[in-house]
Amino acid sequence: MIQNQQAVFLIHRTLPGRRDDVRTVWMEHMSPAVEGNPGHLAYAYCLDRADDDVICVFQMYRSAAAAQEFLNHESYKEYLAVVEPLLTGPPEFHSATPAWTKGMAP
Repeated sequence: MIQNQQAVFLIHRTLPGRRDDVRTVWMEHMSPAVEGNPGHLAYAYCLDRADDDVICVFQMYRSAAAAQEFLNHESYKEYLAVVEPLLTGPPEFHSATPAWTKGMAP
């Protein structure tokens, strides 16, 4: 049911010139974890076109519990340890309840 799903929007700001390094770390740690996570219904890792130091992320989870569970995934913890020194600080974070989606089955 769509009301149980949770959407997450993140905006990461990297240290100047480090976006490619952050992307490499993400591909190593997070790509396989997201691919194997049944709690993710959708995930988009995007490079901002206007700012070379910004990464935008959209995630759609089956539920809020699935989103919280993923934060305890070992790959996520490893990713944070490596990536945090490459970022200016925590991401801008927005959580939302989807009202309508296209192409994402519950």
